[in-house]
Amino acid sequence: MINVKDQIYEALKAKLDNVTDAYPTDWADLPAVQYMEEENNVSEYTDKEDKAYCRYRVDIWHSRSTSAAALLVDEAIAGLGLKRTQCADVDDPGGRLKHKVMRYEMIIDVETQEVYHRN
Repeated sequence: MINVKDQIYEALKAKLDNVTDAYPTDWADLPAVQYMEEENNVSEYTDKEDKAYCRYRVDIWHSRSTSAAALLVDEAIAGLGLKRTQCADVDDPGGRLKHKVMRYEMIIDVETQEVYHRN
């Protein structure tokens, strides 16, 4: 496995202010962005770990629209070599905030750091 969580945080923080790897607590500063590693496991294994599969989830909340923040998230994450595999609006039961969920994934060579994508 390979850890790219710190790189994802730095890339998101370069584009957006309210970024956390936990449930957001600062709802006065919108958009609020949460990111989490959903999966990080061996994708290809011979006598050693060769490739790691990583999937990340990014949640965006905003009072008006999540679209501008979603474009910034795309730009930040794509710059690291992750490919967006899902983007969906999620219903907010309270009706106060817009909520978007985005998922990104990549396969990375553990030794060379070269990035691959699933077909």
